[in-house]
Amino acid sequence: MSNKPTTTDLQWTDLDQRAVDTARVLAADAVQKVGNGHPGTAMSLAPAAYTLFQKVMRHDPADAEWTGRDRFVLSAGHSSLTLYIQLYLAGYGLELDDLKAFRTWGSKTPGHPEYGHTTGVETTTGPLGQGVANAVGMAMAARYERGLFDPEAAPGTSPFDHTVWVIAGDGCLQEGISAEASSLAGHQKLGNLVLLWDDNHISIEGDTETAVSEDTLKRYEAYGWHVQRVEQLPNGDLDPAGLYAALQAAKAETGRPSFIAARSIIAWPAPNAQNTEAAHGSALGDDEIAATKRVLGFDPEQTFEVSDAVIGHTREALDRGREARAEWDKSFAAWRTANPERAADFDRIAAGELPAGWEEKLPVFEAGKSLATRAASGKVLQALGDVVPELWGGSADLAGSNNTTIDKTSSFLPVGNPLPEADPYGRTIHFGIREHAMAAAMNGIALHGNTRIYGGTFLVFSDYMRNAVRLSALMHLPVTYVWTHDSIGLGEDGPTHQPVEHLAALRAIPGLNVVRPADANETAIAWREILRRYTKKFGVGAPHGLALTRQGVPTYEANEDAAKGGYVLFEAEGPSGQNTEPQVLLIATGSEVHVAVEAREQLQAAGVPTRVVSMPSVEWFEEQDQGYKESVLPPSVKARVAVEAGIGLTWYRYVGDAGRIVSLEHFGASADAKVLFREFGFTAENVAAAARESLEAAAR
Repeated sequence: MSNKPTTTDLQWTDLDQRAVDTARVLAADAVQKVGNGHPGTAMSLAPAAYTLFQKVMRHDPADAEWTGRDRFVLSAGHSSLTLYIQLYLAGYGLELDDLKAFRTWGSKTPGHPEYGHTTGVETTTGPLGQGVANAVGMAMAARYERGLFDPEAAPGTSPFDHTVWVIAGDGCLQEGISAEASSLAGHQKLGNLVLLWDDNHISIEGDTETAVSEDTLKRYEAYGWHVQRVEQLPNGDLDPAGLYAALQAAKAETGRPSFIAARSIIAWPAPNAQNTEAAHGSALGDDEIAATKRVLGFDPEQTFEVSDAVIGHTREALDRGREARAEWDKSFAAWRTANPERAADFDRIAAGELPAGWEEKLPVFEAGKSLATRAASGKVLQALGDVVPELWGGSADLAGSNNTTIDKTSSFLPVGNPLPEADPYGRTIHFGIREHAMAAAMNGIALHGNTRIYGGTFLVFSDYMRNAVRLSALMHLPVTYVWTHDSIGLGEDGPTHQPVEHLAALRAIPGLNVVRPADANETAIAWREILRRYTKKFGVGAPHGLALTRQGVPTYEANEDAAKGGYVLFEAEGPSGQNTEPQVLLIATGSEVHVAVEAREQLQAAGVPTRVVSMPSVEWFEEQDQGYKESVLPPSVKARVAVEAGIGLTWYRYVGDAGRIVSLEHFGASADAKVLFREFGFTAENVAAAARESLEAAAR
């Protein structure tokens, strides 16, 4: 079936068309073989994906990590075959057997694209809209990277100039996260971002008229995007030439992000399945696939049919990639010669190393003083700002509360913004009141590489961010979440703002390290450990969530063992003040550590040798060898009390049958923090009483 483009602007041969149609039958066959999946979108989007990978994008299939490459994000991750088939055709390492193993155990082609699992996949997508926000973060990171290494270069002339391409579907644009991210992208004038909307009018429940009636193009115009629509060919298929022209126009528009609407027909050209909701998430069936193959001129008796001519033609992407890489290498070499100091910074940052002497800049706080850990965190960031230029970040409009402003004179804002601190390469990001998008954009920034990102909000609003945080952990991304106002200690704002279940819920995410420091010095050590772990020498990365206090807490002498996640803050003492074996262990985190310390004083005065264990990070503690863990929490000591102003789920494994937990198993209230701690039992007297109960239980 012929589908020649409507203009001659694009070189489009019969082999190009055959390759597109091959992608369609491969999608249908792959889903049919496994018995489940999403064939329809991969079939209808084949011309768009092929045009991007074969005609438009700058990429090298032989080097998926090339710094100068364009990025591609498939936000509509359910249509993973859209990406896998192009990776196969272009020569990224996937082969026909990988498509045949689609969605099966151990395959390189899981149901949704997974970063780090399949070469050429830039981010894990599936939860709709996340990919749009990831792409916004990538575009932001590209601009900041350019500012680090080549800020004076004219637009389009730097080896650090590249484009972020994203394909999104109706579902992506209905999710609120994409609205937040798209608003942010328009405000930031991210001219290196192009979003192609697959406007196929179909979702799981049928025609999108069931749920959507807005004018999406006008919405994106209102966000400040450059908007285009690509019309269909007379037969209803996507027009490669129209797509090509729109994509090139979008690439040329450097002052605004670009939005391209392409009206497609899902499962085109399947005779009966096209334009149906069934084609979205179900195999087409043998008869319908055979009929589709006849329409396209394929043998209905064959499956996974790819001619040598087609694969030979599409693998020419390797030659084009090699040529693009060679041209870029010349530009990069010229930049290195002209910018030796920046080149040295690039080499260090690309290697995942930190600058010499950075640890010496970390503040050490005077013991005995009272300081909120959020304030200590802010001082750490400001101290590091001068020596770690790749470290940047901000807040979801709570910078004054989160203490996340690394440089008050330098805001990441586009040319034309009226604020005096506006700088397109600024250090401080103003995410706005967009926690959903902030977290996912941070993932995109981390995925892009060559910077270190953090972002802040109140701990209670981590609920808004949870899906993106989960994806941070799934992808092992070096993202730092700065969550302040971490307990009822925030006071009068009341239960809507007081996190109760959040610490336990976040600790339940595999691969996320939650760090709740007890004081200013633990906060500095925590930041140091987080940055250390984000070096390539450490191995597989992991996101971190810092949970920090609003209220002031006592500062203790710095103890390097805080980096081990749990350590002895105060040892048990005998009658003459010498260290001795403890009779009871008090385990606490964050602002409750000082309550445990005060309870220890009462117990010691009563002749009960008591050890206080500060455990800022359960995850870090669990990494330690058994000998160390037992040295901190001796198995022989059965009397134990855990103290944390949240639900107690975390602590049962540490206190045992005789232990007690001083926790908060209900929502908070609006009152002064000291009143709340007293009324809800977070007092030295109550902790000491719990210790006595535990001692009695252990003696039975």
